[in-house]
Amino acid sequence: MSSTLTRREMLGLLASLGLLPQLSVEEALAAADKTRLGKATEFSFAKLMAAAKDRASKPYVPEVPRAADTLEKIDYDQHWKIHFKEDHTVQAAGGKAPLRFFHLGRYFKLPVGIFLVDGEKAREVLYSPDYFEIPKDNPANGLPDDIGFAGFRVMEPGVERDWLAFLGAAYFRSSGALDQYGLSARAVAIDVAMPTPEEFPRFTNFYFGPSKTGLFTIYADLEGPRVSGAVRWDISRGGDVTGKQVVMDMAVRFYPRENIARFGVAALTSMFWYDETNRQKAPDWRPEIHDSDGLGIWTGAGERLWRPLNNPQNVMTSTFVDNNVKGFGLCQRDRSFENYQDDGVFYEKRSTVWVEPTGEWGAGAVQLVEIPTDDEIHDNIVAYWIPKEPANKGTEIAFDYRLTWAGDEPHVPTVGRVYSTRLGFGGVPGQERPKGVVKYVIDFDGGELAKYGQKDGVEAVVSASAGTVSGVYTLPVVGTTRWRAVFDFKAAGPEPVDMRLFLKTKDKTLTETWLYQHHNETFVWPK
Repeated sequence: MSSTLTRREMLGLLASLGLLPQLSVEEALAAADKTRLGKATEFSFAKLMAAAKDRASKPYVPEVPRAADTLEKIDYDQHWKIHFKEDHTVQAAGGKAPLRFFHLGRYFKLPVGIFLVDGEKAREVLYSPDYFEIPKDNPANGLPDDIGFAGFRVMEPGVERDWLAFLGAAYFRSSGALDQYGLSARAVAIDVAMPTPEEFPRFTNFYFGPSKTGLFTIYADLEGPRVSGAVRWDISRGGDVTGKQVVMDMAVRFYPRENIARFGVAALTSMFWYDETNRQKAPDWRPEIHDSDGLGIWTGAGERLWRPLNNPQNVMTSTFVDNNVKGFGLCQRDRSFENYQDDGVFYEKRSTVWVEPTGEWGAGAVQLVEIPTDDEIHDNIVAYWIPKEPANKGTEIAFDYRLTWAGDEPHVPTVGRVYSTRLGFGGVPGQERPKGVVKYVIDFDGGELAKYGQKDGVEAVVSASAGTVSGVYTLPVVGTTRWRAVFDFKAAGPEPVDMRLFLKTKDKTLTETWLYQHHNETFVWPK
């Protein structure tokens, strides 16, 4: 049996012996880590909720950045020349959340408060320029000594790598099970793709405390022109620090100041430029570029849906009405490096992020917004839940859910799943191709598909909201466990067309339901 004490155990022992008088373990850890803390204040999630409700009852006061002219000079290049000092890492939640902070700059001008929770007390981590290595010619040297932090990241113990980051508005990200950052989550999405400008509330304060079931808990205040709120994340990480999914059990409480037309909770934001479906339009040398390739939905009735993502010419909003949805997420199913060929950003390692309600959410809809993009630097995909009940002034909007950052959907469908979606010339090779007819080829894999042969009556059930479907057939893909569905489609006009397809036998559904939105411009016929 080892007699070696951890630093936390040693500090706890010294405190119990009276050698660290009037210091909690969190305060002692902070002192050991060169962290200056502010005055202790009463803390609980209930107090955060009450404060948010009170703020929402009053007019919004716009925040004005301090030293805005100086912050404007800290552009992208200047900002990333500022480095956090490793020996100033703050050991939050008893050392389970090693924190390093982001500096303010042109794109992050409003500071956030960082607090350490010990029991029912919270103490602020006081900003100091000493946390950062700032080059002598950097404009940051002209900032006040109490300007504050822009955000934070949580480090892996003993490794110079982070796995969780909060920076800007109400966004947050994890590198997930495959250790690669990709899409972001958002606490709330307000008026996405509406005629009025989208609103971006922001986290104003963060509080770090212990967790009864996970590694640590983060709490946050949220504030925006039309809403106030309080958020809690109870964060776990499966087993090892590498190759394991990140799970966040979340509680969100929102209090609108005004009636809000489109109020999205459990929001996810991603990037989709192109994949095998719309490869014809791709200008880049890489075969595919996307953080996510589809929206997965597990309906309240138990149906599994898969909607491949589009990069349309115009902003498109798709609504999937449901009752007590079991889950949804933006997923990256294609895990083959060969399909991306990018050894710098590793798109094949981007997380699937899955939302799983805690309890029943009632009536509402999963909404998907697809925005045109011509580069991989733009997040152009948003998905969220729209409650049926309106987000009106004076109400409380309360949702609990589990957010999982993983390599695959945490509840993998037991039926076959969509493997790929491809488009091409309609008609028959070697014969005159009918103008305007597009051939769809959808491959499925998994479930019980491998045990079926060509003579076992596997058929494709296809429907379209407009236009003409013809030439439907199915076949097992030789040398694989996959099944392929093929059909021709001719649009009746320029409007988008919603499609559905699944495979079945006489008495059994074999696959999830493939959903797709046909756009005439996705497959361009040569002139």
